[in-house]
Amino acid sequence: MFVAHFLVVLPIAAATKLYSTYEFNPLEHLTGVAPYFEPQNPPLSPGPPRKCTPVRAAYLSRHAAIYINDFDYESYIEPFINKWKNHTNIDWSLIPTLNFLADWSPPFSDAEEEILTRVGKLEATELGVKLTFRYPNLKLPQRVWAASAERTVKSAQALVRGLQLRDGTINVVPVYEGEQAGADTLAPSDACPRYQGSAGSKQSAQFRDVFTRPIIARLKALAPGFNFTAYDVYGMMELCGYEAVVKGSSPFCNLDLFTPDDWLGFEYAEDIRYHYNTGYGSPYSGVIGLPWVRASTDLLMGDSGNEQDMYISFAHRALPPTIVVAMGLFNNSEFGGSALTINDTMPLDRINHRRAWKSSHILPFLGNIAIERLNCSGSYGYSDGDYYRVLVNNAPQQLPGCGDGPGTSCSRQKFQEYIQGRVDLFGGFSEKCGVDYGNSTDVLDIYTDPSVGNGTAVTKRGRRLYNVWK
Repeated sequence: MFVAHFLVVLPIAAATKLYSTYEFNPLEHLTGVAPYFEPQNPPLSPGPPRKCTPVRAAYLSRHAAIYINDFDYESYIEPFINKWKNHTNIDWSLIPTLNFLADWSPPFSDAEEEILTRVGKLEATELGVKLTFRYPNLKLPQRVWAASAERTVKSAQALVRGLQLRDGTINVVPVYEGEQAGADTLAPSDACPRYQGSAGSKQSAQFRDVFTRPIIARLKALAPGFNFTAYDVYGMMELCGYEAVVKGSSPFCNLDLFTPDDWLGFEYAEDIRYHYNTGYGSPYSGVIGLPWVRASTDLLMGDSGNEQDMYISFAHRALPPTIVVAMGLFNNSEFGGSALTINDTMPLDRINHRRAWKSSHILPFLGNIAIERLNCSGSYGYSDGDYYRVLVNNAPQQLPGCGDGPGTSCSRQKFQEYIQGRVDLFGGFSEKCGVDYGNSTDVLDIYTDPSVGNGTAVTKRGRRLYNVWK
């Protein structure tokens, strides 16, 4: 009897690829104007480690996508738009890669500065839904906190609509932003007199001139009459992000207009700015970020009688990078070098492509940092008990020297010791910030201080119900 044997050959698409084509998405390299994305850096599973269950969590999120930031608009985008409007003698329809400017219109006006977009509201609501999926065993919070600016409060309200099952069951608590709030605020950089909002601009400008030089030469060759500048290039690249969160896409993101290398140059110029402004290049970053880390740690390590299982707060773009520094994450010097040479890891004449400090991975719109308390029982190779871990935009992060638990987690004792070490480094907000006003404080008390108030309840349609459980 003859038996036929067949060799089944799977199509390449069905098998593991031995090679891949190069892909590049500019929207993932726009630093502070990047739409929300999860970079999976490092590529670890965001799920809890085997045999571990989250029992409490603290989140700090930047506000969701806005139409335009006032500084970006006034410094780069508005001057470019006005210049474009005034050059009516140029027939843009005849110019390759710039032909869209023949009938392009700005996606926003100056009246929409700092206002949430529809995309921003939607993504904040989706984050609220994701948290319910992520923590099915945790009770929903009674309150969510937000820095008092409209964009942060509106972001918190949108998230609450995704969290709550019934209207009016979760309150949003606005937290005072001011220059004399000490550390007891979600905008502590404003209350730190020694912090300078312009820090990093000089260093960033130095590299901006380096990476834009060939771009300017190319654009001038395409449209000789426009006289492109580095500021024009910056404005056009920022429009890629801002227009995308308004219209869903932007012709400024076209890789025929700006190449991947161009976008990496933009990203690095901004990384330099954030490095010196709110990163490891500033002596005040860790001081500004520590109060939230310390307050959240106290909440997570407290007894089971805590009022909430989830503590969620919204702030501005300046706070997440300082928290990262306070916790020792995304440090270019972690594996070699020293803190004394940290600025050398961000050269101003070329890109350090292997740097850990990438602001696109830290503070996109709605970028968030989480600390989780896990209860692990029967986890292979580990004792039963509580462990703690950190996630940035849903990616687990290894705290330096604190990884004696499952996955990237730390045991309770090691985590306590690690946080105390960070307190020893960065504690003393009032002294280190050179506070020159009275009634300052070194701690963030908003989560437990009754004087902060209970806030206002949120409904699906945006109507506000005043809290009845005062």
